[in-house]
Parts: sequence; structure tokens; C-alpha cells
Amino acid sequence: MHTKIIATIGPACRDEQTIKKFVSMGVRIFRLNFSHGSAEEFIEIINRIRSIEKEFHISLTILQDLSGPKIRAGDLEKSPMSINSGDEVCMGPSDFSNECPLYIPFDHQQILADLKVGDIVKVSDGGLKFEVIAIEEQMVRLLSADAGIITSRKGVSFPGIKTSISALTAKDKTDLVDGLSLGIDAVALSFVQGPEDIAEAKDIIEENGRWVPVVAKLEREIALKRLEEIIDIADVIMVARGDLGLECPLPSLPTLQKRIITACNHASKPVIVATQMLLSMVQNPMPTRAETTDVANAVLDGADCLMLSEETAIGKYPVESVSYMKEISTEAENLFFERGQSPVEPVKDGGESFLAYAACLMADKVKAKALVAHTDSGFTARLISSCRPVQAIYGLSPNKNMQKYMNFSWGVTSVDIPEEPQDHLQRTENFVEGFERFLSGDNLVITAGHPKSGQERSLTNLLKIYRK
Repeated sequence: MHTKIIATIGPACRDEQTIKKFVSMGVRIFRLNFSHGSAEEFIEIINRIRSIEKEFHISLTILQDLSGPKIRAGDLEKSPMSINSGDEVCMGPSDFSNECPLYIPFDHQQILADLKVGDIVKVSDGGLKFEVIAIEEQMVRLLSADAGIITSRKGVSFPGIKTSISALTAKDKTDLVDGLSLGIDAVALSFVQGPEDIAEAKDIIEENGRWVPVVAKLEREIALKRLEEIIDIADVIMVARGDLGLECPLPSLPTLQKRIITACNHASKPVIVATQMLLSMVQNPMPTRAETTDVANAVLDGADCLMLSEETAIGKYPVESVSYMKEISTEAENLFFERGQSPVEPVKDGGESFLAYAACLMADKVKAKALVAHTDSGFTARLISSCRPVQAIYGLSPNKNMQKYMNFSWGVTSVDIPEEPQDHLQRTENFVEGFERFLSGDNLVITAGHPKSGQERSLTNLLKIYRK
């Protein structure tokens, strides 16, 4: 299987045996959801994953998923509150004295100040839609487009509106620093609005003497307007369909997913598809037909990773969920290869992109067993991955951070190699000769950086067919 599976750790799968089963089925990334816990509560899990990592001699990535600013209404004076289409509703501070019979307490004055007449507000986790019809000193007046009920503490969203709220809350900043001290390998940032949110997280990581990849979760419609900028600065993109589906019209969600994935593929940035992939398996031992089709389509769209959330965290069938996702992904990949779409020619110009594509073409022509890429930054492995070759890709690096990062890329197996000898080609050939899965007579396609005389390092500039 080339597509990567991310498993969310929770009460249903936190024991050692279940995590080992996940690893044996190919899971290489484990998500810790900081919406449901603090760093202290994850210490035991992190230590357990590290222990399994040593036992299996496999690089495992621990992904910290930060909560982000989940915006909610306050406590209603009378809950539930019935709303009819055409009703005028007021929204403002909980302690504001007003005569409005339909009043939604909302204690985010910064966001209210960002609103203007004509803006759209969605309440009850997207269930009810309102239009702003008037801005008053401390509150806004809304006109309901739907009928339904509102209860206390329901989610509120503002499609297409850039708010003054940072994607990193005070809790997120504390959790990030604590997570870095515990050794997390990647961090996912929720409710990203623009590249400045990613830059802020990267600054905190750098201030703490670390480098870890930052995953930008696309959950806000406003973020899609700056998609190229976000892809450029982020290390990984996540199509977080839950909240994105609340902000954007549901009929547009499938095409948005495809457009985001395509943009990431063209930029050679790993992309994750998440939310409700196999949701019915929280309760049932097998997925629905629609869910299996959804997973397969995400693979065919070009996703690098698929993420399981409730399915593994709290579901009754966590192991079965991973098993089904693996089987569905493998079937979809087989179809992709049957169609003759591999390797995929890169869209962007550049020597490195062409070299990666040439390596894939060469691997096909010589019936290579695998592609082996020595990489300091993981970039070459990502370029080869974006070409979607049928062969396995081995990304070799002495850098632990890059090994963890490469786990996000389609088809790439990250390999820890020693820093000696200095020559990258020699390191790569040493790996091939010592790797038991490569048999005598196997052809391998190798990429590496071969520096000029006097240079210590070089970008990838060498392509070689190596027969073991």
C-alpha cells in the first residue's frame, strides 16, 4: 500500500497491543487530539509509541493536533430556542441588556466587530443560516434564512470572513510548547485563515529549538482564497472536511477536496483527507458502501494520507477500521496503476522535478525493484512521490526530523542511515547492498546529491541504475 494511514489515539486503541496491530498493518502516523487532553495526559501514550518504534525498528510520527479557536454561542436564557425563516435574531454579549425576544449570547466582541451588513453567520454547527442586516453598538441583528432550533453552546461560523481571532489560542501555544518538550514529531494547526498563522506556529517551534513539520488544516472558507500561499509555507495540508463542510456549501465539498489535493500534488506537498472517512465503523464492524467509495475516491484524487478519527479513537472496531481502509486504498491504487496513469509528469518546471520524473520513467524501463533517494530535506523523496510511481520509494536520511516528515508522503518508506561515509552516493549504495529485501540481480534506481570538488553538500543531481 502506497497511501498512508493516520490513526487517532483514544480510549479504544491506546493499549500496546492495538498500537502494535496498527503498525503491523502499515500505520506510521499517530494523531494526538489536544482538543481532548493536555500534554501531561499524553505522556504515557508517547512513551508507548516510542517503545514500539524501537521494538519494530520503524520510524513512527506522532502528530499533535491543536484545538484552535472553536467559536461557540453562550448559554441561552431559554434552551432550546425555536427559529422560523424570516425571524429577526440578535447576537451580542451574554451580559448585554436588550429587548430582543430572540437573543443569541456571543462573547467574542472582536468577531462581532469584524462583521458587516450582508455577511453570513451560521449557527448550530452550520444547521441554521443568518444574514447580518444591521450593526449596532454592542450587537448585530440577523435575519434567519432557515427554520430550526438553537441550543446553548452551539458552534458558530462565519463563512468567507477573516476574523481577528488567531488560529493559535493561548491554550494552543501552551500545548505546542509542552508537546515539543515531550518530543512530538509534527503539529497540526486548526482553523488556519492565512500563511501568517503557519508562520506564527513556526516561530514558536524555532524559539523552542526544534524543527517539526506544520500541518495546515483547511477548515475555513477564507483559507481557500489564499490556498497557494498556505501551501507554499505549510509542510503538509489537511482537507478537514468537517468544519470546511459547515462553512462551504455541501454540494461544493467534493470538488473543493479535489482542487485542494491537485494543488498540493502540483506543489509536491503531502495532503491528508480527514473526517468521517469510515464513521459508521464507530458502531458497526464494516463500513457503508458510500464510505468505501469515499475512501477510494480520495486515493484516486491523489491524497497522500487518509485519517481515521473517531473510528480508532472511540470506535468499537478500531483494528477493523484500519484494515478496511488499507484494503480499500490498495484496491484504488491498483485501479490507478491499471489505468496507466503512473508515473505522473510534473506540472512545474525545474531540474529537480524533471530528475524525479526521469527516475520514475527509468524505474519503469529497467523494471526496477524500487527507487532509492538520499535526501537531506525530504524534498527529493516528495518530488518522486508526487510522480506516483508503482515502485516503492525509500527515502534515506540521517536526519530524524526528515524521517518523521517523509512518513506523510505517498509511497515513501523513511530509512535512518549513518552520516558516514560523507559521500551520499556511497551511503545509498551501502544501504542497497545491506538491505535484505533487495536480492542479488535486482535493479534499483538511485538519486543522490554529488557535490563538486570542494563542496560539502549538493542538491540532488545524480541519477543511477544500480544492479545489486
